Amino acid sequence: MSKRLFRSDDPERLKWQDPDHILSKIGIKPGMVFIDMGCGDGYFALPAARKVGPRGKIYANDIDPGAIERLRIQAEKEGLDNIITEVKAAEETMVCEECADRVFFGIDLHDFNEAAVVLRNAKKMLRPSGLLIDLDWKDEPMPFGPPPEKRFSVEKARTLITSAGFRIISVQDSGPYHYLIIAGR
Repeated sequence: MSKRLFRSDDPERLKWQDPDHILSKIGIKPGMVFIDMGCGDGYFALPAARKVGPRGKIYANDIDPGAIERLRIQAEKEGLDNIITEVKAAEETMVCEECADRVFFGIDLHDFNEAAVVLRNAKKMLRPSGLLIDLDWKDEPMPFGPPPEKRFSVEKARTLITSAGFRIISVQDSGPYHYLIIAGR
């Protein structure tokens, strides 16, 4: 199985993963603070910035400087000045304490070296009413994505999330290749 990387401008990806639909489903509204951990080149951060508007804020973090640069360029083209970017490991990222309405992991929780640390940091960044969102690859064979041994099953993700002190609100399918876990503090 080969790993195909999807850029934010990939029209094929929109067929099976619509960021606007997912962001609406998790309740992104004007004025919110949204943290996108492992944001890549902004597949979710850019539409989130449009949804939260000028009163909202997006913190977009990734370890790939090239991806962050592409995100910055696109945000500038669109006049989105509500995105704050940072090149840093998620395990070392703490953008605020209790400021975020949503902390989002978009198909990457399985990629972090220390997912438990990243989740504990997420809990510190969330407001008491905030939500943790884990959108990740289903643990089944498919033509792309990470190899099956790297993926987190829903059960493994649930266990990691609850071990970090979250309560699971819902677990659902999100298209043909992903699941979506919503958790609260």
